[in-house]
Amino acid sequence: MIAIEPERIAAVMEAVIVARGEPGPPRAAAIDSREITGGELFFGLAGESDDGGRFAPAALEAGAWGVVVGPESAAGVASAGGWVFAAPDPLAAMQSLATGWRRELGATVIGITGSVGKTSVKDITKALLPGSVHASSENFNTEIGLPLTILSAPEGTGTLVLEMAMRGSGQIAELARIAEPDVGVITLVGPVHLELLGSIEAIAAAKAELIGGLRPGSPVIVPVDAGHLEPHLEGVANQLRFGPGGAVRAEAVERGDGQTRADVVTPAGSARFVFPFTEEHNLTNSLAAIAAGISTGVAPEELAARAGSVSFSKLRGEHVTLESGALVVNDSYNANPVSMNAALEYLAGIERGRRIAVLGIMAELGPEAPDFHRQVGRRARDLGIDSLIGVGPAAADYGPDELVEDPGAAVDLLEGRLDSDCVVLVKGSRSAGLEEVAEGLVSRPAEPGGAS
Repeated sequence: MIAIEPERIAAVMEAVIVARGEPGPPRAAAIDSREITGGELFFGLAGESDDGGRFAPAALEAGAWGVVVGPESAAGVASAGGWVFAAPDPLAAMQSLATGWRRELGATVIGITGSVGKTSVKDITKALLPGSVHASSENFNTEIGLPLTILSAPEGTGTLVLEMAMRGSGQIAELARIAEPDVGVITLVGPVHLELLGSIEAIAAAKAELIGGLRPGSPVIVPVDAGHLEPHLEGVANQLRFGPGGAVRAEAVERGDGQTRADVVTPAGSARFVFPFTEEHNLTNSLAAIAAGISTGVAPEELAARAGSVSFSKLRGEHVTLESGALVVNDSYNANPVSMNAALEYLAGIERGRRIAVLGIMAELGPEAPDFHRQVGRRARDLGIDSLIGVGPAAADYGPDELVEDPGAAVDLLEGRLDSDCVVLVKGSRSAGLEEVAEGLVSRPAEPGGAS
């Protein structure tokens, strides 16, 4: 429940009340009239070719508590029942209400961005922190998703863990303005969205907008080797570096039985963590999450007590065992050169007889995209990956052993080749649609006789 009374909602959004409904606050926020179940405040957002305000009558009919629409739409729904707020820009109104609710909650806000790992760091941070923790779900990390995440936080939320996505200059600054973070985490700066921003230096500057969105003296958590981010860290007093040689680092690391065990050293003390994963990059992500945790005043021992509950969002390193006994590592949510190399290194370390990489395009890399793909292909060879399968025309730049047209063809190619001696990594940018490969392999029964 967004426990703010209607008159205050109007004031926070700088909106005009056109019609009044039932007393009391709304249950939640919504932007899709088809998902109204009763009690929501519906925001009629403007799209590229459509005005969401035209769905306001349907939202009210479905049981919405009220609607926020542009002035031109407000008169048409004034008699439909429920609260009607007129705002020049419903999206800006939703963002302002999110800021108001964030302040009402009084929660500690952790903002997380970076070229890779931000979703995993968010997942781990949420798992490790005690108390009532609310975090971004799936891809709710944009100028629309982030305020929806805040508005879905229940009363009594003690910590908000918010993922912040970036596709251009100024976007992280906008998200920080909405969320007003107390702690900033930047996981890594790498060649992601080069097509949009032009250079890694520009990407670093865009990510560093999170630093500018913090109050002076707030903790800034960054890798030991911050690379192109370093110029933006000059003069930042409260830095906490994670990774080898950093203030937050892992020692005495052991892996086995699907677990990673490590002594994590921090400025607040040390503790033994036992994580339910073996990937090296997720240990690094965990160090960032631990740094965020101690920055909010939680003792390392308290964080370590929850390490076993860590789980990851869908399509991010999911492990699925097929009927044939083959292991599929479904990491198809997204890809860039940094995350692709990390995934291949993880694949190379899995103790199975045959290691197969099914790779789709890494999108938005600009004119250097072919070179980045070739570098990844060479890295796969250097790591000893047994078979490299490219999906889609652009995947030819990996130099694959076999190239197929689409995800369905990849499933057809693999069918009958997989047995308990195989592990298959499935990875590509979201536009490659490689989740269809993992889903297709899972849905097809094992063939008699195993691999050929």
